[in-house]
Amino acid sequence: MDDGGRSGRGVSRRAVLIGAGALLGAAAVASTVALTTGSDGDDGYDPAEPLIRQRADPFVVRAEDGRYLFTASVPEYDRIVLRGADTVEGLRTAEERTLWTRPGTGQMGGYIWAPELHLVDGVWHVYFAAGDADDEFHIRPYVLVADGPDPLTAGWSVLGQIETAWDSFSLDATTFTHRGTRYLVWAQQEDAVGPGTNLYISAMSGPATLTGEQARIAVPSREWETIGFRVNEGPAVIVRGDRVFCSFSASATDANYCMGLLTAPADADLLDPGSWTKSDQPVFRSNPATSQYGPGHNSFTVAEDGSDLFVYHSRDYEQIDGDPLFDPNRNTRVQQLRWTADGTPDFGVPEA
Repeated sequence: MDDGGRSGRGVSRRAVLIGAGALLGAAAVASTVALTTGSDGDDGYDPAEPLIRQRADPFVVRAEDGRYLFTASVPEYDRIVLRGADTVEGLRTAEERTLWTRPGTGQMGGYIWAPELHLVDGVWHVYFAAGDADDEFHIRPYVLVADGPDPLTAGWSVLGQIETAWDSFSLDATTFTHRGTRYLVWAQQEDAVGPGTNLYISAMSGPATLTGEQARIAVPSREWETIGFRVNEGPAVIVRGDRVFCSFSASATDANYCMGLLTAPADADLLDPGSWTKSDQPVFRSNPATSQYGPGHNSFTVAEDGSDLFVYHSRDYEQIDGDPLFDPNRNTRVQQLRWTADGTPDFGVPEA
C-alpha cells in the first residue's frame, strides 16, 4: 500500500507539529447503530435526530450481558464518560457517569480525546489519548483499568502509557483480536514520513504493551486525505468473511472530514503493509442533501437483532466559526452497516 513500511525503535523525541490541534479530528473510533422503530414511533431510533448531541468520537460496545456501553469525547476535552443501556436507543437518555478526570497539573493534564472501552483478558480497559497540562498537544496514548466486572460501577485507575516506536504525537488507539493474536491500531506522526498522522499496527503482549514490529499501513497521500491537514486517524476494525476491514478518518475536522477503508485478506500477515489495500475514494463523506457534514471517527457493533451497525459523529451545518476542533456540535449518530454483493461494507450516506 502507498508508502507502507516497518519501523524499529529508537527514533528521537520530537515536538508536535504545526496546528496539531486541528490535525486531530476527534481522535478515535466509534461503533454501532440502532434502527428498531416501534409501531408508535416512540421506542425506536429516529435518524432525523442524533442519538446523543455534543459527543464526538463515539464508541459503543455490546457487553456479554447484552448491555450497550457508550463513551466519547466531550467538548471540554477534560474527562472520560460512560453510559449504559439495554438498547442502543436507551443510550440517548441514559445517565452518564464520569470515570476519570484529568489531573490539574503534569502528565495527562491536557486534552483528553477519543476514549474506547474494551474487554481485554476479562478486564475492562479504556484506551484514550491525553496531552500534558503544560503542553496540551503533547498527545500520547494511555490506558485506564477497572477494578471490577461492571464498568459503570467499578473504580478506574491509570494502567499506563502505550509506548510506541516514536516519542511523537499519537492517538486513536483501538484494539482487536484476530486468529488468536491481539493487535493495536493507532494514528501517529513519524518524522521520516513528514507532517501529518499515519496508521500503524502492532501485536500486543498485554493490554498496554506492544510486542514485535510496528508496521505503518497507511499514509495520507490522496487528495481527500490531505485537505487542511494530512490525516489518517480514528481506525476501527471489523472482520467479516475472508477479509479484515479497517475504516479510518481523513483530512481536517471540518466538512472535509471523511472516511476511507483499508482491506486485508483474513489469512494475511496483518503486520505486512503489503497486505493492506486502501480505497481509492472516501467510503463516507459530507452530504449536503441530508445536511450532515464532516462524518467520521466511527466504530462497529451489532443491533439488538444481530445486524451490523456503525456509530459516527457529524455536524448539522457546514460553516464553522473558528477552529473546528473547538466547535462543540459534533453529534453521535447511528446507522445500519450494509454489505455489497462481494462482501464489502456499504456505509451509504450520513442520514438525516
